[in-house]
Amino acid sequence: MSDSDINGGRERVLTVGVVVARTGRLTSLGDPLDFVMTLLEPELAAAGPRGFRIRLVGRDSRSSADGARQAVKELVQDENAAIIVTLAGTQVLPAVADTCEIIGVPCLSSTFPWQVYYYGRGADPARPFDWTYHFCWGLDDIAETFADLWAQAGGAGRQTVGCLWNDGPQGAWSRHPQHGFAPAARARGHRLVEPGPYQEPAVDLDRHITAFRDAGATLVTSAATGQDLALFRAQAAESGWQPRLITCSRWLAYPPSPAVSGRQSAQADVATLVYWTPAHPYRSSLDGTTAAQLAETYEQTTGRQWSQPLGLAHALFEVAAHALTTADDPTDRRSVAAALSRGHLDTIAGPLDWTSGPVPNVATVSLAGGQWQPGTRHDYELVVVTSGRTEGVRVNGDLRTA
Repeated sequence: MSDSDINGGRERVLTVGVVVARTGRLTSLGDPLDFVMTLLEPELAAAGPRGFRIRLVGRDSRSSADGARQAVKELVQDENAAIIVTLAGTQVLPAVADTCEIIGVPCLSSTFPWQVYYYGRGADPARPFDWTYHFCWGLDDIAETFADLWAQAGGAGRQTVGCLWNDGPQGAWSRHPQHGFAPAARARGHRLVEPGPYQEPAVDLDRHITAFRDAGATLVTSAATGQDLALFRAQAAESGWQPRLITCSRWLAYPPSPAVSGRQSAQADVATLVYWTPAHPYRSSLDGTTAAQLAETYEQTTGRQWSQPLGLAHALFEVAAHALTTADDPTDRRSVAAALSRGHLDTIAGPLDWTSGPVPNVATVSLAGGQWQPGTRHDYELVVVTSGRTEGVRVNGDLRTA
C-alpha cells in the first residue's frame, strides 16, 4: 500500500502484483493474463475499498522458477504488493506460491490440478498453507471427464486404456497411488495399461505403442506436449495401429496449430478438458461481462483465437479485488489472506468457493469434455461433446472417433 497525489489530494493505493510469463516457453499462458491485466486495469482502479485505488503491476517470470521467485520479490519489496496473482506451469507456479509463503504475502493462482498444487507442495488438511490459495479442477475430475469420453468412444462398461505418461510432474501425479488420475480411473472399473514413463521430450514411443496394441487397448490417455503427441500419432500410424480416441489434458486448452503440408495438427480430434468457453453461462463479478463478450473482445483486440485460460485469468483479478474490498483491513496482508480463505463469489470462470473446498486453500472448477474439430470460424474449434458436471453448458457436437 502507498499514497499518491490525485487531483490535489492524497489517495491510498493497493497494489496487485502479477507474475506473468512475457518471455520463454510459457508465453502462451502469459498472453491471456497480460491481456486481462491491461483490459481490467482502468476498471479495477475504481473497484477498491472506499478511499483506495487498486493498481496492477506485472513482472516477467521468464517462464522459469528462478525468474518467478525474483518477480515475487520485486513485487513485494519494490512495489509493496498487497496480493500476488499468477497463471503458470508445474515448475513456475509452485515457485511463485512457495516464495509468497516464505515472504508472507497472499497469493492466488490457477491452471493445474489442485492435488499437484496442494500435496505436491507439502501441505495436508492438518497443515494447510498460511498465505497461498488456488482454484482449479482435480486429477479425479479429469479422470471422471475422460471416463465419460471413453464411454462415448468405446461403449458402456470396462475399457482398456493405454497410458502415455512422461517422467515429469505430469506423469508422476497421473500415476500417484492416492491422489492421482490412475486410482480415480480404476475406481470407474477401467483397465489401465502402463508401460512406464517416457523421457520428455520423447524420441521413440514404439515401446508404448506395442504395449497398447498387445493389450488390446482401443483408447489412449496422456498429458503429453503437442510435440510428443505428434510423435506418438506418427509412429502409431507407421505401425498400422490407431486408437479409437486419444484423451489428453496438457496444452489442449490452446487451439491446435494449423495443419502443415496436408498433415493434420497433432491435437486434431484429440478429446480434452473443457473448463471455459465463450458459451459458458458465467459473468464477471466486476461489471457483468459475459464469457462470450470477453472472448470476442480478446479476438477483436489481439487478432488471435480465444483460449480457455482467458476465463481463469479474468477470475484471478475478480477474486483479488473481492479479497481487497472484503478484508477487514486491506493494508494488512494477513487480513487479505483471511478474506481469500472465506471467499465465495460468482466469476466469469464460474462459482468459486474457498469455504467448502476439497481441502483448505482450494476452490474447485467444474469440467466438461470436448474435442478439437475442424471449425467454421477458426481452423479448429473446441466442441463440447459432454457437459460433465458443469451446469448450463450445452453439448454442441458429437465425439469423432477413428
